[in-house]
Amino acid sequence: MARPPGRFPAMSGMSHLLFGLGLRKPHYGDFLDGDEPVAVDFVEVISENFMVPGGRPRDVLRRVRERHPVALHGVSMSVGSADGIDRDYLARLRLLVDDVDPLFVSDHLCWTRIEGFNSHDLLPLPYTEEALDVVCDNIAVAQDVLGREMLIENPSSYVAFDAPMTEWEFLDAMCARTGCGLLLDVNNIYVSATNHGFDAQAYLAGIPADRVAQIHLAGHSQGRTLLIDTHDRPVPPPVWTLYEAAIARLGPVATMIERDDDIPPLAELLDELQAARDMAGAHMRRAA
Repeated sequence: MARPPGRFPAMSGMSHLLFGLGLRKPHYGDFLDGDEPVAVDFVEVISENFMVPGGRPRDVLRRVRERHPVALHGVSMSVGSADGIDRDYLARLRLLVDDVDPLFVSDHLCWTRIEGFNSHDLLPLPYTEEALDVVCDNIAVAQDVLGREMLIENPSSYVAFDAPMTEWEFLDAMCARTGCGLLLDVNNIYVSATNHGFDAQAYLAGIPADRVAQIHLAGHSQGRTLLIDTHDRPVPPPVWTLYEAAIARLGPVATMIERDDDIPPLAELLDELQAARDMAGAHMRRAA
């Protein structure tokens, strides 16, 4: 299926080797108060935390934006919602986009909302043609309102549907129909592959590599029977191994470390980010 011609400004991070961190409250002081900027190429923030104009959150974001490019990462767009996209949500996000001029705008392949109720959970979709129609229609609306291409992140999942498409086939078709990009969460691939017994390498081989603009790295926890995407610990060795395979296929794309719970001092996250730099840099040198 041919991809639609580009109608929006090109994603500014496409094919660039950038390394960033999620900006979280315990590290606001590190990013705002030092004489020198923190050694990252960009920061990523949760969009919904900054969508109310004014107040301290927007002031923090404005001041951080003076030092670093910012990526906006949403958790409530609900591109899988059969009810369609919340237009008020998109209008508020557009105001934030215009204010920040972000490096990327992203959200998740999931649904969170039904009949006006937001579950605040990233709920899974069946990978069917009907679901694909819903997702593509919603992404098209979002990109029209925002005036730019979005990145859609692959989910971590704990239930699998009997569906005609694999997740990577669904993502490929979604990108082909909407022209959107991908935020590839390597930890989510590992978690879902372990939980459902599919081949993570087949997943990497099946995604449209030319549409991946950003990678997420994070840690997970062992639940009673499944791995849980908790973002509360360092990136584990098997996820690093999968990251190395990902950059071997994808080439130079932006990489970010996510940490949302049990947040350590900034120096520990910068060490993790340096490990990603070293791994990606070594591969780029070998490829050259």
